[in-house]
Amino acid sequence: MNRKLGKLLRPGMGMYFAIMAIFCVAALAEERYWLAAAETSVTLMVFILYILSRTRRDRKIQKYLQTIPTTMEGTGRGESPLPAVLVRLGDGGIVWANQRFSEMTGYADTMMEQNLDEILPAFDLDWLAAGKTECPRDVTIGSRRYRIYGTTIRAEDSMGLMLGVLYFSDMTQLYQVRDEYIRSRPVVSIILIDNYDEMTKNLTESAISTLNARLNNTITEWTDGYNGLLRRLERSRFLFIFEKRDLQRAVEEKFALLESIHQVTSPSGLAASISIGLGVDGANFEESYDFAALSIEMALSRGGDQAVIKDRVNFSFYGGKSNEASYSSKVRSRVTANSLMELIGQSGHVFVMGHKNADLDSVGAAVGICCLCRKKGRKANIVLDLDNNAAPKLIEEIRGESHYRDVFLSGQDALLMADNRSILIVVDTNRPDQVECQPLLEAISKVCVVDHHRRAAEYISPVVVNLHETYASSASELVTELLLYAVEKQDVLPIEAKCLLAGICLDTKFFNVRTGERTFEAAAALRRMGADTTEVKRLLQNDFHDTMEKYQIIKAARLYRQELAVAALDVPTSRILAAQAADELLNIEGITASFVLYPDENQVIISARSIGSANVQVILEALGGGGNAATAGAQIPNATVPETLDALVESIDKFYEQ
Repeated sequence: MNRKLGKLLRPGMGMYFAIMAIFCVAALAEERYWLAAAETSVTLMVFILYILSRTRRDRKIQKYLQTIPTTMEGTGRGESPLPAVLVRLGDGGIVWANQRFSEMTGYADTMMEQNLDEILPAFDLDWLAAGKTECPRDVTIGSRRYRIYGTTIRAEDSMGLMLGVLYFSDMTQLYQVRDEYIRSRPVVSIILIDNYDEMTKNLTESAISTLNARLNNTITEWTDGYNGLLRRLERSRFLFIFEKRDLQRAVEEKFALLESIHQVTSPSGLAASISIGLGVDGANFEESYDFAALSIEMALSRGGDQAVIKDRVNFSFYGGKSNEASYSSKVRSRVTANSLMELIGQSGHVFVMGHKNADLDSVGAAVGICCLCRKKGRKANIVLDLDNNAAPKLIEEIRGESHYRDVFLSGQDALLMADNRSILIVVDTNRPDQVECQPLLEAISKVCVVDHHRRAAEYISPVVVNLHETYASSASELVTELLLYAVEKQDVLPIEAKCLLAGICLDTKFFNVRTGERTFEAAAALRRMGADTTEVKRLLQNDFHDTMEKYQIIKAARLYRQELAVAALDVPTSRILAAQAADELLNIEGITASFVLYPDENQVIISARSIGSANVQVILEALGGGGNAATAGAQIPNATVPETLDALVESIDKFYEQ
């Protein structure tokens, strides 16, 4: 920058004129009229010279700004087509502003200097000082919205003073069009009646028609408030399209249809339950419908009775407090058994893998899959960490059997053995970050999943065969059903039946929680195959020291919300004892849910159980955990127990406020 602009950047003269006026008044008060007249004349002359100088200064500044091609290109007529202002970056003082800026903000060029924050409160110039040419946020002035651009100028003869030139582009109309476009974007949703088949079972045609009318009326009453398009696609499936402007209202109302539909009951007293899958921000209707289909699949895999929103980034969940409904139909198990056996027969090698720190259910389900593979004449290996697991007694017994002496592999060994004909069957988890060996999951293209936990936002995909039933008590129950359709009774070894029964007993607390008619059917079938409940009971026994430690955990528990027991430990413990302590806390009268927190190296682990309305899976999902409504867990890395406890309490409060 040349010296001319530096000379123009002098402070305002208002204070000096005020002092000169005071001297004039003082001389007049002393009755020294000649002196007062002389001072007044000098003051007027200086003021006139200042006005002329300021006018000349403004012209020179404006002329100089016109020579900056990057900021004034194409103006050519001596005046910027945009509101513009020249400010000092150090203190935000306004050096010069054009007429359009004055008309926009009401700024007046007076003798007293003004700062930019006096004209535009809460506006900062950090972005301009950092070298950026566009303000990261828009500015609202009056009823108009502006996008601000800027550039910097250095005054070389003013001790390196930095100046900034700001230009205000009126984007109000563009923003209005953009906002209206966003608000009017279509939201495609699928409304599915979860238990329609159960509600209409054994009903007459007239009773079904009456039930359909009540369901239609309830759904229509809810959708009428959103000015959308509702069409019935099938007996239990509806398509609803509405604008995004109404989506936030539906979220704030927590999708009231989820509750109001419960008022519709079948003649047998079964209350209706629905799931809502919504697709948002798709590039077109087809993609939004695909998002909605993924959402409804996610809702069903999490037990139904909830709304799931899928956008281009992730899933959002609402509702889902109720327990999963139990289904008596076994069609899916039979179809899955046939598909899985066909896939095993076409494979070269089969790997079976559960979750990290495998428990009795994970090991039992894996052993059951090995039985299926043996029936098809295929070699199967269980990928498991023999040093870090929660079923050492059972694993020791399994390795003593001749069929299972070399069945267990580490993740690294499995990676070396895998080829393009290998398949991987994942049991007792659906999350890629929870499997025993994630690199093996990524290395094998053909993956099958058998799981009973509610699906998390991050789940294993793609999957060739998927048996994901949240109603089931355990993965061992699902594998037992596969065995009933794929093998004969004599094909199942007693140790395999024992492993499967142990998995069911672990997850059901010996048939006290999450048990349905299919759970007892599976247990009865395993009993006929040679499983012994007494031997299973021995697998779950603790020694004296562990028993005392478990009761120390229980002693540390505190009551929250009059029905929740929370035990926050400051010392490490084993996962088995933490889980058993959480189970034991539910035996206390009035306790409907329990949480046990403890440190484990650089993370905090939570074990949670529930026999009431508290859905521990939903509560821990906010902390990165998962599971199902009655049994859940979480691992929080790089956290302390007090920090995790605060986050847990916040998640509990949020759950109860919904």
